[in-house]
Amino acid sequence: MTDETPIPELPARLRAPEPVIVVGMLAWLVATIVVWAADLGGERALTVCWVGLLVGVAGTILVLAQRAAVRRGSRGAQEGLD
Repeated sequence: MTDETPIPELPARLRAPEPVIVVGMLAWLVATIVVWAADLGGERALTVCWVGLLVGVAGTILVLAQRAAVRRGSRGAQEGLD
């Protein structure tokens, strides 16, 4: 017996990448400030924190670029972004 019940879509608030990016960037910002102010881990730890922040910026740019592609109707745009 096969059940052909369609799987419901996740609500938009659970699919949104913005909260994840913002929380991640805030966590890296706090870590950067703590490592810098307390001089923990030396230059290497501070470098890792800066790279974490840069990854957040890159993620933000990627999401904005994908949304712009969706708005202009690009064929290669990611689906499901509103």
